[in-house]
Amino acid sequence: MKTHTTDGGKDRPKVIDTHAHLDEVEDLEMVLDEAEKAGIAAIIAVGSGQESNEKVLDISRRYPHFVYPALGLHPWELGNLDHRKISLILRFIEQMCNETVAIGEVGLDYDKRVIKRAPKEFQKAAFKEILTLAREHKKPVILHSRYAWQDCFHLVQETGVEKAVFHWFTGFSSVLKNILNAGYYISATPAAEYHEEHRRAIKETPTEKLLLETDTPVTYGREIKYQSRPTSIFRSLKAVAVLKGMEEFAIASQTTQNAIRLFDLNALT
Repeated sequence: MKTHTTDGGKDRPKVIDTHAHLDEVEDLEMVLDEAEKAGIAAIIAVGSGQESNEKVLDISRRYPHFVYPALGLHPWELGNLDHRKISLILRFIEQMCNETVAIGEVGLDYDKRVIKRAPKEFQKAAFKEILTLAREHKKPVILHSRYAWQDCFHLVQETGVEKAVFHWFTGFSSVLKNILNAGYYISATPAAEYHEEHRRAIKETPTEKLLLETDTPVTYGREIKYQSRPTSIFRSLKAVAVLKGMEEFAIASQTTQNAIRLFDLNALT
C-alpha cells in the first residue's frame, strides 16, 4: 500500500473515510484538498434524503476517483415524509444505482424523539423497501441502527442483503456477534477515543471486519469538542490501533482493503 508524505515530512498510511456527509460541509473545496494532501485515498459520501442525495451525486461528479457516492434515506428524515415522497426518493436512488457504490445512510432509530415523529413500524416498512432495493441491485448498505441494533440486523438478514456495514456501532455484544457471523462489517469513528460502548465493539471485532469513518461533520469530544472533517479519520485510526495493540500502518492497510472489497473500489488497488 502506498504512503503519502505530508508537508511535515511524516509518512502516513493511505486510508479511506467510509462515511462522511460532505453535503453538509462548509468550504468543501478546502476540506477535500486538505484530505487528499493528508493521504486519504477516498471518501464515501453518504446521502440522507432527496436534496442530500442530489448534492452527494454532484460532489462525486466534481471529484471523480476520490469521492464515491452512496444514496440513502436516513430514518431522521422519515418524520417529514409520506409514502408517496418515500417512493419518489427510492425511485431516484434506484435510477442512480449505476453511479453509486452503496445505499446509505439508511436504517432504524429508536430514540424516543425520532419515534415520536416516525413510529417503529413506519420506519421498518420504509427500511424493508430500501433493503429490497439494495438486494435487487446487489449494493452494500450503510446502516444507522441507534437503539435498534437487533431489529436492524434481523431486517437486513430477512431481506437477503449480502453486504452491509453497521456504522458507529454501540450495540450489544450478542448482536455484534451475529453481525460478524453474517459477514457484515462495523465502522470506527473518532468516538473510539472515549465512547466505552463503541470502544468495546471495536475491541470485539476482528480487523478483517473493521472500517474507518468520520461521520463528518459530526461534533466529537467530551472535555474539548471539535467538528469532524475527513482528516479526523486519523483520530479513528490511532484510536483503533491503540485498542487493538497494533501499528497504525497495519490497521490502515487492513481497513483500506476491507473498504475496497466492500464498496468494490478496484481503481484504488
